Amino acid sequence: TIPALFEAQVAVRPDAPAVTFEGVSWSYAQVNARANRLARWLVERGVGPEQFVALALPRSADLVVAILAVLKAGAAYVPMDPDYPADRIAYMVQDARPVLTLGPDDLDAEGYDDTDLGVVIDPAHPAYVIYTSGSTGRPKGVVVPHQNVVRLLGCTEQWFGFGPDDVWTLFHSYAFDFTVWELWGSLLYGGRLVVVPYLTSRSPQEFLALLEKEKVTVLNQTPSAFYQLMAADGEHPGTDLALRYIVFGGEALDLGRLEDWYSRHREDAPTLVNMYGITETTVHVSYLALDRAYAATAPGSVIGVGIPDLRVYVLDDRLQPVPPGVVGELYVAGAGLARGYLNRPGLSAERFVADPHGGPGTRMYRTGDVGRWLADGRLEYLGRADQQVQLRGFRIELG
Repeated sequence: TIPALFEAQVAVRPDAPAVTFEGVSWSYAQVNARANRLARWLVERGVGPEQFVALALPRSADLVVAILAVLKAGAAYVPMDPDYPADRIAYMVQDARPVLTLGPDDLDAEGYDDTDLGVVIDPAHPAYVIYTSGSTGRPKGVVVPHQNVVRLLGCTEQWFGFGPDDVWTLFHSYAFDFTVWELWGSLLYGGRLVVVPYLTSRSPQEFLALLEKEKVTVLNQTPSAFYQLMAADGEHPGTDLALRYIVFGGEALDLGRLEDWYSRHREDAPTLVNMYGITETTVHVSYLALDRAYAATAPGSVIGVGIPDLRVYVLDDRLQPVPPGVVGELYVAGAGLARGYLNRPGLSAERFVADPHGGPGTRMYRTGDVGRWLADGRLEYLGRADQQVQLRGFRIELG
């Protein structure tokens, strides 16, 4: 589970910096102690496994502590970004029925024991519920267990080799599941997580300066955010960046636009990685490490090969595989699939369907995305099969 792996890092490197926000850093031991106190406060109020705690918090170091505290108490967190419209937040509260909602005034748990709780958490227990756009215009909650996050990191280790020398940013809204990767890719490997202030995240020039100052090594970006950062980088050519990886996700990447970046940076410092993913399949589905020549010559938005413990299918309308070069709908099977949609058994049955190409009882997720296999075994993303659009990583039904 996520808390067990975090506590293992605390045991190994208690004094190493874990979370930085606006120039102040907390060590692994400090973050753990704060989270333990808050978790005990939550347990005292009836919070436990298979329950939900809503978080209505601005981005800060306290947000990281609150997320960890909910998980240590055995519950799942439901992010409710304070910048969301009031009616969306009201709908999510009504739908998720959280045991309680944590706001900025609820985080002081002074006086509580700060040792690890030892709550028994099953890897199949939910870790978070993230709401995505719904076909009726109403968002739907995707329930994702601990084991999905743990296997995502384990199955991508071979490509990235994340470790204690890495510095990450928490750049995105925590209501966007890219933050699951940012949080635990850093904190479960002993790295340091820099929480990006909201206004800095909206200023490419200030964000570029933060990347240089904090010596960030792993950066995660939606393509639309990166294009703006790329422009700021072009205006400040002397910026000294420590980046090892820039990982793209959340929307289609236009490979042809990367030449501007490659003209000023080495191909392997940082390595640009395109990852396709969906909330319902736990953040990432596929992986493609890019270089300058491939980015300049590849067709469209190539998204690479599937994560090893997933099966990615391109199927026709009879759920039969199509040959390379032929367009079909993308389906994903394997260990990354979410439990389903909260309180929506009909919709869950419609989107999480039986996998005719897997073993008995296995499921596959119908993505609604269209793509095709290329001759080299990589996958090309071609857009949506319906009228859904994506803006800055958020899925929106036009209706």
